[in-house]
Amino acid sequence: MERFKEAAVAAICDGLGGDRGRLLDVLLEVQRQFGQIDGESIDAVAAALGVARVDVEGVATFYSFLSSEPTGRVVIRLCDDVPDQMMGADQVAEALEEELGIGVGETTADSEFTLLRTSCIGLSDQAPAALFNDVPVPNLGPSSSRRLVREIRAHPREVDLGKLLVREYGDGANSHDLVRSAVKNNLRRPGEVIFAPMAPGAALTKALAMSPAEVIREVKTARLRGRGGAGFPTGMKWEFTRAAEGAERYLVCNADEGEPGTFKDRVILTERPDLLFEGMTVGGYAIGARQGILYLRAEYAYLRRYLEHVLARRREQGLLGQSLCGRAGIDFDIRIQMGAGAYVCGEETALLSSCEGLRGDPKNRPPFPAQRGYLGRPTSVNNVETLCCAARILELGPGWFASLGSRQSTGTKLLSISGDCTRRGVYEVHFGTPLAEIFALCGADEPLAVQVGGPSGQLIGAADFGRSVCFDDLATGGALVLFAAWRDPLEIASRYMSFFVHESCGFCTPCRVGNVLLKERLDRIRAGLGEPADLDYLRELGESVKTASRCGLGQTSPNPVLSTLANFRPAYERLLRQPSGDGAQPGFDLAAKLATASALAGRRSVHVGPQGES
Repeated sequence: MERFKEAAVAAICDGLGGDRGRLLDVLLEVQRQFGQIDGESIDAVAAALGVARVDVEGVATFYSFLSSEPTGRVVIRLCDDVPDQMMGADQVAEALEEELGIGVGETTADSEFTLLRTSCIGLSDQAPAALFNDVPVPNLGPSSSRRLVREIRAHPREVDLGKLLVREYGDGANSHDLVRSAVKNNLRRPGEVIFAPMAPGAALTKALAMSPAEVIREVKTARLRGRGGAGFPTGMKWEFTRAAEGAERYLVCNADEGEPGTFKDRVILTERPDLLFEGMTVGGYAIGARQGILYLRAEYAYLRRYLEHVLARRREQGLLGQSLCGRAGIDFDIRIQMGAGAYVCGEETALLSSCEGLRGDPKNRPPFPAQRGYLGRPTSVNNVETLCCAARILELGPGWFASLGSRQSTGTKLLSISGDCTRRGVYEVHFGTPLAEIFALCGADEPLAVQVGGPSGQLIGAADFGRSVCFDDLATGGALVLFAAWRDPLEIASRYMSFFVHESCGFCTPCRVGNVLLKERLDRIRAGLGEPADLDYLRELGESVKTASRCGLGQTSPNPVLSTLANFRPAYERLLRQPSGDGAQPGFDLAAKLATASALAGRRSVHVGPQGES
């Protein structure tokens, strides 16, 4: 067996050119073939790629889709984000446990099934949902989940899992022969930027008639800002990347849509891949790059064959590869890099580490990716929606784009709306659209609260419902989760803190320890054991974690606590008891411990999460 595995691993490595930078791809294939990455596999990979064993093991143990323990033939990953929990994910988990005879995190004795919980899989609009290997199964219930398990058991191992599980295809390209998915787009309101028709090549042809500097000027004139949440001007980022020293440059598209409650990129990837790839190509020409990378989250692996098909067609049409549109010397191609399940890889420097075949650890900045990014070369990291907007600007002009939205926030914004509303799905609205109008569109009847921007954003209440979605008011990467009057804001905050505790990479103490302490004190209050001093403790600790953490995850992870403290303080105060004795409670003073380190590092609070970089 050992020699067979060595040969198989060597073949996998050879198939990827023996490139150490493709280590993550190698490990994903090893996991697929053998159901685990054990010590023998790690040794074989290290030998085949000429990499230190500890480096291979470090990557293999970092990502949630890789396992050192044997997994079943079918790995069921049940989504447990807040929208799924709201729709009954816990009841589905109980049914699966009973049907399989195992608990979450276990594998059946016959090695047929492994049952896991996982963070958001991009299907919050059709929850509860799960992945059966790479096959997404939306709208699960206890009875349907039992039925699916029984059907898998009743069929031989050779049966195509997708054909077995998918009874009815979703709309649009979900029914394409290379997708064949039950996922529905739920595109409730298409707008004039992302989802309007566009002929492939329309934007690229116009871009190639200009100089790269002129292309960047068009994007700057349109005042396009990054749609990931941070809102950094896209033209400026491209300008910095082009001006940086280096013979090679790269353009990387962040399609690691991991912010819980976000699924707009899923619909773009399904219905507008040409627009995205056109935007990447325009961006590559503008910054002087010859190579682009689409970093595709593991949860969207079911779309990969379709996306590769679109890339191949664009090469045949002369819109990708050598001599774009027949222009000798102007080359740009795109490869797809699969992720392997790590929320932190939505942060741009962690994403670049992952592309390089490393653990998805964030990197210190400066230098910024525009200076030294992928493989140490100047790199522009842009998200899916941003690149689509760039293509539209080149096609229809910056004046047209700037006429949409507001002065500080031009264009449209895609919103992923889920939770307590009757019309969950994707909405393309003009920047500056009031929340009240959005509530009417999605059928939210007198909501108690709305989580804006996913867990790393803020939970706001009725006092803020007159505000608008735009960079100078309510900035968001796109997720809106609605909560009805019977929901408990503190329970919501606790569930989001559980997510951050789980997803922290553990590199820096403020995030690794601080989030645990925040959740512990929050849950103590929820249990009726809190005292007034705990509210100050939570606020001071939360601000310290934000200030001292190394990357966007830790700099936003306290937001569920801090925003509920600010917007739902009475919900805390109702649960407090009067202090006993002198009112002192033992606790770990993280703020004091980190004061010196924070001062030396010059840390400051950054109000965007890992999915909001770019």
